Amino acid sequence: MNKFQEVEIIFPKPLTRAFFIQRKKRFIIEAIHKLSGKKLWVHTNNTGSMLGLLKQNREILISKSKNKKRKLPYTLEAINIGGLWVGVNTSYPNKILKLLWEKKCLDEWKDISFQPEVFSGKSRLDACLGSGKDKIWIEAKNVTLVEDEVAYFPDAPTLRGANHLRELISLCQKGFKTYCIFLIQRSDAKCFSPADFIDSEYAKLFWQAVKIGVKVIPLKAKISPRGLTLINVLKIMTS
Repeated sequence: MNKFQEVEIIFPKPLTRAFFIQRKKRFIIEAIHKLSGKKLWVHTNNTGSMLGLLKQNREILISKSKNKKRKLPYTLEAINIGGLWVGVNTSYPNKILKLLWEKKCLDEWKDISFQPEVFSGKSRLDACLGSGKDKIWIEAKNVTLVEDEVAYFPDAPTLRGANHLRELISLCQKGFKTYCIFLIQRSDAKCFSPADFIDSEYAKLFWQAVKIGVKVIPLKAKISPRGLTLINVLKIMTS
């Protein structure tokens, strides 16, 4: 077992099974309870397009918040496509960063402080390790799009994502260690690539970042009704 396979996130309990009906608004999903047939309004924190996932009547997993004041008590966790669960909760990449640090999965991340969501320039990056000249800057992204066994990011044009890459490139040029972690929340991918057919500017910046020394780690995870478990690191498709 590699160290990454020790990292997992358990979905909040209880989980409810439902059927996807439509994406009513950017953050609101209409669904039908699988057992009762009751209509449910579900929050999604995924701002991407979720390309290829949002098909009517697909089974979904939703969790219920313990915060009784929340307007939408349910959160979309995963979507089932032909028997494969795909995780769509975009809060998990940041949680994975903390777990990778806690479990010392990467040698450069050992015995060093962890600070989440730190500003660098005009961008807020997901984590910063250490201090002073030895800081390590990290950004994490959620990946749900897979075509022909290739995981792609992004699934929609992303100015924010491009700005994050620009900041990582700038920090790397200044001598800081930098990482971009891609959490692939589905187990059917065999390699990873930037989606130049969706956002050519992001893809251009991605390859610039790789060339200049930003460390890119595409982490594949298996999703089940229990939760998310890391499997391995995918290779980056270069041609």
